[in-house]
Amino acid sequence: MSYPDVMHLPAWVIWLAQDADGAWWGYEAEPLQFHNGWYENEVGRRLRVAAGEANASWQGTLCRVR
Repeated sequence: MSYPDVMHLPAWVIWLAQDADGAWWGYEAEPLQFHNGWYENEVGRRLRVAAGEANASWQGTLCRVR
C-alpha cells in the first residue's frame, strides 16, 4: 500500500485515510471509523484525494500528515 502524495493538497488537510473501496480522503479533523470507511462527523472539511484498489486492511490507513 502506498499513500497518495500530500504535497499538493490544501493546507487544511491534516488527516489521510482510505475507505474499503479504495477511495483516499483528506480530512481537516480526525475522522471517525464506520463499517467500511471513514467520515468527518460534520466536523471540518473532507476532500477526495485519489482512487485506489479495494483494501481489506483499510482500517490501518488513517494517518496524520501535518
